Amino acid sequence: MLLVTFLTAIATLNAAQSPSVAGKWNVSSNVGGTQSEVVCTFAQKDDGALSGTCEGEQGPREITGKVDGKNVSWQFNTTWEGQTLTVIYSGTLQEPTKISGRVDVQPMSVSGDFTAAQAK
Repeated sequence: MLLVTFLTAIATLNAAQSPSVAGKWNVSSNVGGTQSEVVCTFAQKDDGALSGTCEGEQGPREITGKVDGKNVSWQFNTTWEGQTLTVIYSGTLQEPTKISGRVDVQPMSVSGDFTAAQAK
């Protein structure tokens, strides 16, 4: 019984360390002077793993990601002029409804900034 109580306490502590970002987010990016908007819908597991979609001009894209404390990261693949690109977001939860950070586009090696606001 003591082991069950201990494991429950650890699970509760881990959940407290990684706040939930589950739900819909409006993400605004500026990469190399080009503005873009996507709407991302996140599902979050107890271990902080993220899944879901980000939808922009090219339609919905499946994402993978992680929440670790206040650090939030996710990525998805898209295409541009026939080339597959990986768009990687790495940010910090500034408040329960705001994430800001850096976005990198690989293999083009271009980057910029993003802000995300949870949709109401």
